[in-house]
Amino acid sequence: MLFDSHNHLQSGKFGRPVGEMVAEMKEAGITGCVVNATREDDWEAVAALAREFPGFVFPANGIHPWHADAAAEGWEERLRERLLSDPAASVGEVGVDGWVESPPMEVQLPVFVKQAEIAAEMGLVMTVHCLKAWEPLFAAMDRAAAWPGKFLMHSFGGSIEVAGRLAKKGAWFSFSGHFLHERKRKVMEVFRMLPEDRILLETDAPDMIPPEGLIAFPLAEDVNHPANLRAIAEAFERETRKGILGMIAENGKTFWGF
Repeated sequence: MLFDSHNHLQSGKFGRPVGEMVAEMKEAGITGCVVNATREDDWEAVAALAREFPGFVFPANGIHPWHADAAAEGWEERLRERLLSDPAASVGEVGVDGWVESPPMEVQLPVFVKQAEIAAEMGLVMTVHCLKAWEPLFAAMDRAAAWPGKFLMHSFGGSIEVAGRLAKKGAWFSFSGHFLHERKRKVMEVFRMLPEDRILLETDAPDMIPPEGLIAFPLAEDVNHPANLRAIAEAFERETRKGILGMIAENGKTFWGF
């Protein structure tokens, strides 16, 4: 049993009906997935998928750091209302990004901190994006009035030292197929050292496409199919010798509480 901890089925970038994609995910042995919004404009699209595929699609609502400057007045209350509307909802994709110049960190941070506080206030888990911004992430933790007890570091690419600091705050870590590219070997070394019971798997589909040999469900060039998760899981297991196929369903239940 496999669970995709992070994708964007609502993106419209697959060139295929979502129903066909879900059928192929089930064919590959995937039992469910968390579909992450990136801005307020797609919260309803994510919710619609959860209604269409109950028990398979679990919605995550939030504002991605790339869109922090588009957060319209009153977004905090609308986010709370959206999260209350589905008991299976979580907070995501949120975070900080130092790779982009715009929006600047001074815009990203307040939006991220407020979403972390909402997750903590509502007792929800949170999916965190962090790229080239570890110190701003730790600054957000210090700045927040409350922090969720569990949060997922999506497509975690940090060092084992950073992982240790995050784990003390309640972090879990998801591995994406992108890290199976040879140029990402350092990330694999970190995942070999992480506790097995803190690891989840994700595709980040339609992004983070794995190496060509692991593309079991091909789409257009550079478009990742979430059904590739099985091939990613099997490759991860071979590389790390962690029994990920046997434990990932249990880890998912523990983390998400489904």
